[in-house]
Amino acid sequence: MKHVWDESISALLILLGIFSAAFGLKGFLLSSHFIDGGVTGISMLVSNVSGYSLPFLLIVFNLPFIFTGYQQLGKRFAIKSVVGIVGLALCLEFVKFPDVTPDKLLTAIFGGLFIGAGIGLAMRGGSVLDGTEIAALLISKRSHLLRVGDVILILNVLIFLAAAYLISIDAAMYSILTYAAATKALDFLLNGVEQYMAVMIISPQNEKIKAAIIQRLQRGVTVFHGRGGMGSTGEVDDDREILYCVITRLEIGGLRSLIEEFDENAFVTTNPLSDVAGGLISRTDWH
Repeated sequence: MKHVWDESISALLILLGIFSAAFGLKGFLLSSHFIDGGVTGISMLVSNVSGYSLPFLLIVFNLPFIFTGYQQLGKRFAIKSVVGIVGLALCLEFVKFPDVTPDKLLTAIFGGLFIGAGIGLAMRGGSVLDGTEIAALLISKRSHLLRVGDVILILNVLIFLAAAYLISIDAAMYSILTYAAATKALDFLLNGVEQYMAVMIISPQNEKIKAAIIQRLQRGVTVFHGRGGMGSTGEVDDDREILYCVITRLEIGGLRSLIEEFDENAFVTTNPLSDVAGGLISRTDWH
């Protein structure tokens, strides 16, 4: 029953995210020829220049990233992301949204806010509406010089430079404002979640959980030895293992589901990390 409830909430969040992002795009940006960052921005730029349908381009440009990240991020995440991206494309194609305002400044700000909120809601539901973060994660894992934030920044700088050349400098500058608003909305909705998260797990099933994290998530695990203090059932004074691992924010949902498979009452704490370097941050290559 709990699983059905969780999946229902996840589906609702993704659906709300789709409509919010579609409203931001169709109700604000498209009529003013502004673009967003990431793969969505590339799709909008190509659509502006070539005349091809934006919903079609969103699917074409995003799906390769989903398929590439299938083994890295898991089947469940990939399926939800396909649903999110295709759902956004269908919403843009068939749902009518009014042009809210002709004011360019309001268009840039509020269009970005609705897009960022939509992406954030979808991520809370375990999906993405833009393949940029997946691409950035995959590139950063293969380069010691580039972090995820660096990859996203470089990609967006190139997109806005192209917009300045192909559309207009004004459109590019307003698009940068749109992207900034979207980023703020996304960060707010995700509670300021950083790219990497530190997770500590205490459970009688630690051995099974540890093996599953290593084999299924392909993440490294550090084991601390601790001693219990006062627990919910009274005083505890026994030795126990504490699992510690670092994962990306996209993997939080998968890790929680994995832990619940073995112990629904496991004690789990999650903390954002502002920076991570060294150690087994990238996934292990399995042969």
